[in-house]
Amino acid sequence: MAQVPQTFFDALAVRTWCGLALTALGRAREEIDAINVYPVADGDTGTNLYLTVESAATAVEAVFAGYEAGPAAERNPSLADAARAMAHGALIGARGNSGTILAQLLRGMAQVLATEGEAPHTDGDGLRLALRHAADSARQAVAHPVEGTVLSVASAAADAAEGTEGDCGTVARAAYRGACAALAATPAQLAVLDRAGVVDAGGRGLVAVLSALVETFTGEAPALSAAAAGTGSGAHAHVEAVRPTDAEDCADAPDGAGGPAFEVIYLLEAEDQAVDRLRQRLDTLGDSLVVVGGDGLWNVHVHVDDAGAAVEAGVEAGRPYRIRITHFGADDAHARGGERPARERVQRAVVAVVPGEGLAGLYTEAGATTVLARPGEPPASGELVEAVRRAHAREVVLLPNDADLRHTAAAAAEQARTEGIRVALIPTRSAVQGIAALAVHEPDRRFDEDVVSMTSAAGATRYAEVEVAERQSWTMAGICQAGDVLGLIDGDVAVIGADVTVTAATVLDRMLSAGGELVTLVLGDEAPAGIAEHLEARVREAYLAVDTVVYRGGRQGALLLIGVE
Repeated sequence: MAQVPQTFFDALAVRTWCGLALTALGRAREEIDAINVYPVADGDTGTNLYLTVESAATAVEAVFAGYEAGPAAERNPSLADAARAMAHGALIGARGNSGTILAQLLRGMAQVLATEGEAPHTDGDGLRLALRHAADSARQAVAHPVEGTVLSVASAAADAAEGTEGDCGTVARAAYRGACAALAATPAQLAVLDRAGVVDAGGRGLVAVLSALVETFTGEAPALSAAAAGTGSGAHAHVEAVRPTDAEDCADAPDGAGGPAFEVIYLLEAEDQAVDRLRQRLDTLGDSLVVVGGDGLWNVHVHVDDAGAAVEAGVEAGRPYRIRITHFGADDAHARGGERPARERVQRAVVAVVPGEGLAGLYTEAGATTVLARPGEPPASGELVEAVRRAHAREVVLLPNDADLRHTAAAAAEQARTEGIRVALIPTRSAVQGIAALAVHEPDRRFDEDVVSMTSAAGATRYAEVEVAERQSWTMAGICQAGDVLGLIDGDVAVIGADVTVTAATVLDRMLSAGGELVTLVLGDEAPAGIAEHLEARVREAYLAVDTVVYRGGRQGALLLIGVE
């Protein structure tokens, strides 16, 4: 069925574009992964682009959901609201170098579309300006731009749009045609693409995103030419022979063998001047440097030999988090030159969503593959699917550790099953239930027996959390005011108090009144000093034969998580 076209670039057009781009990248993901040969044949550019757009689309949907729940007169967000959400979602969800550059392209467009103090840029002229600013800002974000990559395709799209008069549909078509022509020309610009008989993978992904833009404004998706598709005779056979299994993509590292040993990626809260110094520092440490963002939040991507130094540079600049370090090591064809076979799949693995860095370390030590969920930034289903793939197992036990993530986790499990992975979803609603499940996990046991045992352990664990109310609201325990301390037991507010330690003690007493053998306390960074010692002493004095364990959860949202088994 043809898409109903949007007349102007408004909030609904942003929403439609994100949805269509996600669908287009979903269809093309495997094809894009397969042609990813520059500079490392790591085979995940399509997946990284998909995850980046999925994060953008999720952010836009959240904005619409917020307005739809408000007054009838405010059922639709403004173009500025939707554009900013798209840019922010892409920034925090950007994966790999191509995803990071795409996030900057979307941010560049949003800076034009969300301009305040002027008439909204909703027509063809506004789209031309947005595409130009997007291409220029993305090029500026890359330390050493290379032609024949997604940067060339973005610039060509902007050039073609600038030479066109008309409405948004006309401009979008021109940008798409310019991008296709530039994509088809990438093998002539990069020798490694020419040898493999493929076009640039990142550029191919951008063409899919622009195709969705055309469909948004015309109602019809344009056909991709064979030259731009990059799937000519012999291309796939060559790519499959050299692509590795576990690495990240990169758009601007030097052509040829060798290179830095680590890829380092993190989000960074920092001021502009500090980021300028960070760019200079990281440029001396490695290559493939891309720093995107602004307004205090940045996404940093670099390849280095000294991963610790790259992270330390971020600490000097501000507050880095969501730190990911990938070693181009023994399981990476980039390092082994294709001489060693890919590592064998393990029989079973556990994949868990965790709310803080401290718990991520605990789960990792126990052998789980983790997905970090920052406060207010739940992972998307694509990120969970990627974690299941990263676990590299025939059987996977998935722990969402959040009631709100159950449907997301179910969708991820279903997708993984279509890829031949046996997945069991245990509906854990808190990280403390996940800890209980992980404690009884035995990978040598029959899969069904292991899942039953882990499910039983999780179900036998009552969970609670202590947090501070952000606004006045009705609760099961009465009306709370902003700043009140809330004690939630099994997801419902049970206690409203003024003191964190007193409220936590009341919650713990209510939970232990029904019995228990083990109390688990997970402290957030902002939990008051001495609260763990106070609660441990209370359990020791009032509840005989009940043990207590304490973990540091880091920046996990809640001040305190409590589990009682």
